Order: sequence, then structure tokens, then C-alpha cells
Amino acid sequence: MSNADFVTEGTAYGKNNVRVLRLRREGNVHHVKEVEVNTELTLSSKKDYIRGDNGDVVPTDTQKNTVYGLAKTKGIATVEQFGLDLCTHFLSTHPQVNKVNIYMEETPWRRCNHTGREHVHAFILSPECVRFCQVTQERYGSPVVSAGLKGMKVLKTTNSGFVGFARDKFTTLPEVSDRFFCTTVYAKWRYNSLLGLDFDKAWETVKTTILDEFAGPPDKGVYSPSVQYTMYLTETKAIAKIPQLEEMEMIMPNSHYFTIDLSKFGMENKDEVMLPAEKPAGNIRLAMKRSNKAKL
Repeated sequence: MSNADFVTEGTAYGKNNVRVLRLRREGNVHHVKEVEVNTELTLSSKKDYIRGDNGDVVPTDTQKNTVYGLAKTKGIATVEQFGLDLCTHFLSTHPQVNKVNIYMEETPWRRCNHTGREHVHAFILSPECVRFCQVTQERYGSPVVSAGLKGMKVLKTTNSGFVGFARDKFTTLPEVSDRFFCTTVYAKWRYNSLLGLDFDKAWETVKTTILDEFAGPPDKGVYSPSVQYTMYLTETKAIAKIPQLEEMEMIMPNSHYFTIDLSKFGMENKDEVMLPAEKPAGNIRLAMKRSNKAKL
């Protein structure tokens, strides 16, 4: 069997988990951005794979150092903009690079707050959720920017139910019109244009929409007949609010809380003492995009 019997379908290589914190000073007020970056390059030739010729290879150590260098020269205004800066650098510096793919997560630091005043240089880790982005650009092509959040765990203790579902001989799940609703939200969306786009504002808009559709008004909440319906409302409203948002995907595992039987202790439990059960968990996914009609 000769080499002619085989073809390479895809090649890429890069550096993962490159961590860097960028400090920006404005007088005595300090600003921090800490990120973890994965870089991935696709070259115009495959001679490094086929012949062991490394002449076109941009070492992964160089890619790591590029993250450090651009953090200094460009700063990190947002993860999306930094991803764009990295793509531009690799494509403009190395003509043998055909495609750049950058994935980045931001460490959620926020300022310490003392008696209502934000501290000028002290921060506390606030892992409410993790902001991330993916920026991909091919030579002679426009960058494709996606943003997202993950690890946002939310819980409401009423105003959720699940009834009227299909049944067969293996169904034991009872119908319930009032239950706990707990999930860990993963959401990713892609922009169709960067013109006039404020990355921070768009990200906050999506996050707020997710929380609003999950929780509802603060004094009374909103009823959710299923995780699926809540996801659908969230995605349709997020896409409607941001003209540059082209498509969106959410994954929301249904983390269960079960009522613990306290009758053996002579106690009544009105869904006050609950047992968290992370596994097994239902896993619900929804991907949506603008229709062709909506683009007109």
C-alpha cells in the first residue's frame, strides 16, 4: 500500500491553556483582564505532516509568546477584540498560515466593594459564570466571532412544572405542576456583523435575557411549563434584541431536587428539605438562527 492511497483531510495545531493577566493603570485606579487562550493554526502546506519538514511551522511556544506580547501592545479590552487581534497578527505575520482559530475564556474578577464604594485596586473572584469567545479567520476572509457564557447555575423553587408528556410501559415519572427548576446554563451565539457592535453590551444583554426569562419579575416570577419552552423564549428574545446576533445555541441540563421522606421521623415535608441530585440529569439543547425572512 502506497502513500497515494491516503489523503489528509484536516490539519491544525496550536497552544492550549495560555494564561495571562493584563493590568491597566489609570492613576491609582487599576483595571484587570485575565484570560486563558487556546490558539490553533492551519498552514497552507502539509509538508510538516507528510515529510517532516518544519520550515513553515510557527512553533506553539511562539504562539504562546504572541499571546503575551499582544497583551502588552494591544491590551485586552474584551476577549472578542483580543481574539481578533491575535487572528490579525498571525495572518499578517506568517503568509503560510491559512486559518487561525482562537478560543478564550475570561476569569471573572470584579472589584471589591466596601460600604458601597468600589475599591481602586482590590478584586474578588466572582464565578457567577464564565465568559468565553471563539474567533476564526481564514486568509482573505472576514473574521467569524462567537461569544458565550457557561457554568451559570440558576435555581428557582417554584413556578415550574412538567405535565402532559408521552408515556409508555417504562414511564414512572409523575406529572407535577409545581417543582424546583435548577440548571447550569451554557449559551453560545454567533454574530453576523461587527459593525456598530459593542461586545460588552451584547454579552450583558444576552446574559440578562437568560436570567429574565428564567426568573421572571422579582415580585412574582414567571411560570415555566418546561425547560424547552424557557429556552425558546430566551433565544428568540436575545436574537430580536441584538441585530448582529445571527444564531444561538443553549444547553440546559435539568438538575433535580427530590423531596426527602421525613415521615419516618414523624415529620411532614412540604418541599422544604430537598435532596440535590446532579446525576443523572436531563439534558436539553436548542439551536436557533434568524430566518431568511428576518434578514430582509
